[in-house]
Amino acid sequence: MSLYSIIDIETTGGSVRTDKITEIAIYITNGTNIVDKFVSLIDPECLIPYQITALTGITNQMVQGAPKFYEVARKIVEITEDTVFVAHNASFDYSFVKREFERLGYRYKRETLCTVKLSRKLIPGYKSYSLGNLCNNIGIQINNRHRAEGDVAATTELFHLLLEKDKSSFEGKFISGFSLKGLNPILDIEKVKNLPQKCGVYYFYDSDDNLIYIGKSKNIRKRVYSHFNNDKTQRALRMKSEIVQIGYEITGNELIALLLESEEIKKNKPCYNRAQRRTIHQYGLYYYYDEHNYLRFKIDKNSTNTDLPLTSYSSKKMGFEHLAYWCKELELCEKLCGLYETAGACFYHGIGECKGACIGLENSVSYNVRAKKLLSTYSYDQDDMLIVLSGKCEDELATVLIKNGKYVGFGYFEKSVLNNIDLVIDSINSYSDNKDVQQILRTYVKTKNDFKIIELR
Repeated sequence: MSLYSIIDIETTGGSVRTDKITEIAIYITNGTNIVDKFVSLIDPECLIPYQITALTGITNQMVQGAPKFYEVARKIVEITEDTVFVAHNASFDYSFVKREFERLGYRYKRETLCTVKLSRKLIPGYKSYSLGNLCNNIGIQINNRHRAEGDVAATTELFHLLLEKDKSSFEGKFISGFSLKGLNPILDIEKVKNLPQKCGVYYFYDSDDNLIYIGKSKNIRKRVYSHFNNDKTQRALRMKSEIVQIGYEITGNELIALLLESEEIKKNKPCYNRAQRRTIHQYGLYYYYDEHNYLRFKIDKNSTNTDLPLTSYSSKKMGFEHLAYWCKELELCEKLCGLYETAGACFYHGIGECKGACIGLENSVSYNVRAKKLLSTYSYDQDDMLIVLSGKCEDELATVLIKNGKYVGFGYFEKSVLNNIDLVIDSINSYSDNKDVQQILRTYVKTKNDFKIIELR
């Protein structure tokens, strides 16, 4: 059963950068009953402004002798552990609590829910959603308004009401984060809620333990939730109803998630990954040198080539359009790029946009200088290199090995051995090289900047 920390704080002002907490109240609820609580004044170690005292009733004398934040920090961590942080205008309360912990050198992190946002979705139509006005409109009494425990008691009652409304009218979608409608009754909802919010690959299994779908995401839990909220197609509804178990593997970075997903789909062939099992990009950009040593390009079917393409396209038309763009950009000959068939000069030579490589007027050395610019756009800067990325934890790094321009595999190693290339290479596990993997690698290296390259030659 999920636990929620309903939290309210009072502060010396509205600036999270300069103001401090003067009081905190925490009610722990299982969604029906309060199972624990913690309430305390806090010495902010600074003066409380007069206007704040007028609002809250908390005076400088009241907080003298009260514990300082560091004295209650451990209790706050322990009582809220494995709970969802709930507050009315959660961003305010959460940012102040986080900031107090930051001053102590501690990273406080909890999943949050805001009862203001939930109220707007679940009980719409009110003019004001401030705690006082909303509670007055729906019949919740607030005792001791603008004191932490008075406000947190009212927020807890409001949250219980919202939880019930969400379950009865919306299949739990707004508070759980996903719709319970259509899910397999065997699926453990608590395990779903405990999925990591980290980058990696996730796996869906049916009741016979068959692997039916593999996906990747920078936030595994968020992506799984999106599957459960997808009611747009019969296929999505059918898959959702069949899921009874979810597995995952944290990768620490997006590149390895992409590579692992591609490998796993090809190896396991899940029934709901039909599109990914095939090469989605059916046409590729290939190059070769002709008998006169001109560097030439062509768009061809990936399935008919043993070589790996420089890049791939979902259609032949898209490939031709892209190559035509490069021809114009680099003043390449469309005949030598397979875009114009003729025995003589190409059309663009006739209008002065081709320098005449098609009929030998421009020599191969001069022509290839420009053609190689296109080649370099889709080639690795080094044929032998390690791509180093973030690992699965703070003391770890990940690496992908490219050797002779081919993908070898990936692995993880301790940061302390980064300067020992042999140990780094020993961490590599071998995986298959193929057109899809090369597409992933080239696109990532050209478009991302969250990695470091180590040249091996």
